[in-house]
Amino acid sequence: MDDRPNLQETRRSATLGAGHDASGQPGVIGIALAAVLTAALAQGSWQWFATYIGVTLLAVIFSFYRLPTWKPGLGSTYVRNLIAFSLVVGLCVAITLAPVLQRSAWLFPMPGTRSTCPELGRYEGIQAEAALAHLVGRDRLALARAQEVKIHDAVADCLSSTTTLWLPAYALGAAVLVGLGSWSLDRARVRRG
Repeated sequence: MDDRPNLQETRRSATLGAGHDASGQPGVIGIALAAVLTAALAQGSWQWFATYIGVTLLAVIFSFYRLPTWKPGLGSTYVRNLIAFSLVVGLCVAITLAPVLQRSAWLFPMPGTRSTCPELGRYEGIQAEAALAHLVGRDRLALARAQEVKIHDAVADCLSSTTTLWLPAYALGAAVLVGLGSWSLDRARVRRG
């Protein structure tokens, strides 16, 4: 017996798959998973590698995923795909911008939270001095360096956790903008055609 499908079975399965407009959906799910894992596994300060990951994921999305043809109605395949697409792009944009948002007070003011991070850094510096008090007589430079490192790490971790708390707002804002923009362009394209 031959286990290989014949030509008619192959055509039938290709026709059935094409009717669901499923091209690219597994890719978007994979990209969403990669973005979520990046955000979940980020420990400590947001590093610039997160920007690289976000840009890479955005490039993959825009290169390989196409929304289905626009159709009116909230229950249409188009709307479901648009929502998923917009949320994934919003998440990738948030991951891309996280290091910049953490480091730039003018772009991401975080009212009432950013200002407490330097105070936390000073406290960590005092704790480091108390913990390393036995070095005061031996090596003042080593103590100063240890305090610097502790202060920097405490401030970076504080800003990172605060940034992570605010990232969903930026992700949702990006998702809304992408969704509205894509919907408007696709609707206009269908009306012209």
